[in-house]
Amino acid sequence: MEISVIDASNYFKGLLLLIRKDHKVTDPEAAMISRIGKQLGFEKEFRETAIREIITNKYIEDAPPQFSSRELAMMFIKDSLAVALSDGILDYKEEKWLRAVVDRNLLSRRWFVRELEKAASHKINVDHLEVDELTVMHTV
Repeated sequence: MEISVIDASNYFKGLLLLIRKDHKVTDPEAAMISRIGKQLGFEKEFRETAIREIITNKYIEDAPPQFSSRELAMMFIKDSLAVALSDGILDYKEEKWLRAVVDRNLLSRRWFVRELEKAASHKINVDHLEVDELTVMHTV
């Protein structure tokens, strides 16, 4: 699936916002977000700086991302659950924020609960994330 640079930016920024919800960035979260950022075309230095500074960066608005398609929003939610659970814990604030993403993108709350249950029972294959299916369109 091809996505725009704006959607790629929203995807990466959304994951950053997610991991700062519990006021800590774990090594597994940082590794997954860096991998996802690489797949989305972001340079290593940018990814590392963004991850390192997300907790203290007060200039990034905390609004849930809105994507250009429901399909992309669903992919984002699935990857977000994998990232959030990579440290073994889904913090209440992380879940609440993901529910706001679901609402903003007009996704089914019932679908989200099913995905949450799958993720919590470790049925997510982190070797293959949704982002692996994306290609960023770099058009002028």
